[in-house]
Amino acid sequence: MKIILDIKDNKVAFFLEMLKNFTFIKQVTPISNSKANFINEIKDALNELELVKEGKLDAKSADDLINEL
Repeated sequence: MKIILDIKDNKVAFFLEMLKNFTFIKQVTPISNSKANFINEIKDALNELELVKEGKLDAKSADDLINEL
């Protein structure tokens, strides 16, 4: 399982050191804020797609998307 955490800058070193002491944690990989934002945007888009598939949200046509550009 993967988890994204937003940790205060002044606590990052402490938190990373603490994680090293847990044997069940396989890997700790810090990512940049821009990558975290990108992941959240993709997650939101997938959630919207699921709502469209369920008929709970109307989808935009390709022409509407092109016209927005």
